[in-house]
Amino acid sequence: MSPFEIGLYSLGAIVVFVYLGFWVPFALMLSSYVGVWLIKDSSILAGKLLALAASETISSYFFGVVPLFVFMGNVVSATGMGEDAYDVANQAFRKIKGGLAIGTVGANAVFAAITGISIASAAVFTKIAVPHMIRFGYSPRFSVGVVAGSSVLGMLIPPSLLLILYGILTEQSIGDLFVAAIIPGILLATVFGLGIFILSFFWSSLVFNERNKKGSHIELMKFSEFFWKSFPLVFLIVVVLGGIYGGFFTPIEAGAIGSLGAVLVGLFKRRLTFKILWEVLVETGYITAAISFLIIAAQMYARMLALSGMPAEFGSFVVGSELSIMTMIILYIVLVIIMGTILDSGSIMLILVPLMYPILVSLNIDLIWFGIVTVIAVEVGLLTPPLGISVFVIKSSLDDKSISLGDIFLGAAPFAVMMVVVLFLVIAFPILTTALL
Repeated sequence: MSPFEIGLYSLGAIVVFVYLGFWVPFALMLSSYVGVWLIKDSSILAGKLLALAASETISSYFFGVVPLFVFMGNVVSATGMGEDAYDVANQAFRKIKGGLAIGTVGANAVFAAITGISIASAAVFTKIAVPHMIRFGYSPRFSVGVVAGSSVLGMLIPPSLLLILYGILTEQSIGDLFVAAIIPGILLATVFGLGIFILSFFWSSLVFNERNKKGSHIELMKFSEFFWKSFPLVFLIVVVLGGIYGGFFTPIEAGAIGSLGAVLVGLFKRRLTFKILWEVLVETGYITAAISFLIIAAQMYARMLALSGMPAEFGSFVVGSELSIMTMIILYIVLVIIMGTILDSGSIMLILVPLMYPILVSLNIDLIWFGIVTVIAVEVGLLTPPLGISVFVIKSSLDDKSISLGDIFLGAAPFAVMMVVVLFLVIAFPILTTALL
């Protein structure tokens, strides 16, 4: 067999392993090892080459950004700042029809700007927002749909772990990716808010279920309470993102300072005990280890692809078939969304980005813009059946057994449509990602 054929069979093996239920990093590692073994006809050389890929990945200075932002996000989540964000956002939108739902989107956007983890947003706001919305007359299906839709903001609004992963895979500046995501992130949150406002007026039966209403109205919060709930959130956002955008910190330094800031805020508000801190450290270790395996597997896979010559062959095919860049991008997005029905967001990027990267370079496509397009497309997969990760997190976090998995998928459907609209806006107007660079 030629190296190209071995590469194709390895890619096919990965798909088979995934469908059989293998853990994606294991499927990537095993297929990559066997592929390099067959290409080089040496198991020892394959082991050494892939071990080198692993050590170079984890020892990279830029990898330090992962545990720092994970730790900061876990501290913010564990100390109840998600509840504070929800209360503040509801006060801001309380006089608008559908304001509680819009406030949930706003709170998720603020929470995303601190944590960067969509699963954390889904878990936190399921417990905080869903019961509150149902009590104030929102339909259960729409309530869980709002949380499912707005939770994906954590993957786009910086600091985003998915953007960090993309930056490591493509060797792009994580700071530039964060800056490029600002306008698309704000645009997506705004479209969600406008969508809720329009639905509240024209399809109120979809949004409200007055028979469930058990409360009257949201009480006006005192200014002092509003200030003390909003100040720590604003402080962390300004310190972390302001430091990166202002050029005062690198992303890694911002992660360290943000982590320290989150700990200090937790101590100041008397919500961070030694027990909670230990739980946060252990959870950070688990998440970092999982991400480490993902990145190591991706680097092994990328090296196997390079040895097989598959990316070069695909690049030649794309050029020879005379497909326009736009056609190629649309086909890529369709593939990403289809893969989103069976894989989680990180796995999709691990499989597709190393395969596409050489083609993108040869066609001189802006890798920063492409990264934002990829993340938004991957986000759609978080809401699509049968494996919408955010939907499953919400279901597992719900105390209400009357809300089925199908209800959550149906409730999230309008938000998936809104995301597709924003995705095509970003594709049609690349300046949305490059304006601040």
